[in-house]
Amino acid sequence: MSRDGAQREPARRVVLRGAVSGAVGAGAAIAVGTGGTAQAAPADGRLHVAILLYDGFTALDAVGPYEVLCRVPGVRVTMVGHEAGPIRTDTGELSLIAERAMRHVRHADVLVIPGGGQRGTTAMMEDTAVHEWIRRIHRRSVWTTSVCTGSLILGAAGLLRGLPATTFWGSRPYLAEVGATFTPGRFVEAGKIITAAGVSAGIDMGLHLAARLSDVKVAQAMQLAVEYDPDPPYDTGSPEKADAETEALALKLLADAAV
Repeated sequence: MSRDGAQREPARRVVLRGAVSGAVGAGAAIAVGTGGTAQAAPADGRLHVAILLYDGFTALDAVGPYEVLCRVPGVRVTMVGHEAGPIRTDTGELSLIAERAMRHVRHADVLVIPGGGQRGTTAMMEDTAVHEWIRRIHRRSVWTTSVCTGSLILGAAGLLRGLPATTFWGSRPYLAEVGATFTPGRFVEAGKIITAAGVSAGIDMGLHLAARLSDVKVAQAMQLAVEYDPDPPYDTGSPEKADAETEALALKLLADAAV
């Protein structure tokens, strides 16, 4: 880097820090309790979001909502697993760290259940210990949510009977098996349960939650903060826009990458 560049860079960082500290300071005063739906914050003054990790979950299903919610003033996001420690994604090539074990998490204002590959989702749909934990958290939660095939896990826990819901496009038929009615949309809200469609839809849901936990201004600012302004080079992002050959290839790519 040139000497001139080396001098300019620290100045840019200082300006950025100043702008950020001012914005957070302004937002903190309205962070908790102004959305009209959030209950009183727990003793530490923050709203708690718990994201369940399990062997075979899909990375963006968890990271998308995390990235939106972790910077909302007054919100604390925690990754939770059967046990604390690293947990592998559906490809087996990436792990995220669960900070806490399920047995140590007895309350969350928001519960997020990410989807996963077939192996991971199927295992969670059969895991009665996970179902019991989900139901226990759901009894006191403000919002109980899922991304992608996480809705099938909510359904297996008995939370979607008679409700409209969405999921990954390839898994829509399975919603009926858990008593839910497929309803199109990037996310579907039914009472305090919100289900998001496949993978990237978790970001949309995260922004919706940001507005509910704080306010619309904070949610709009977070959309800008993560520069979520989709303009993809192709228009095949839903089965309604893709042909059968593309659908088949998409499913093959997912299956081939799974472990």
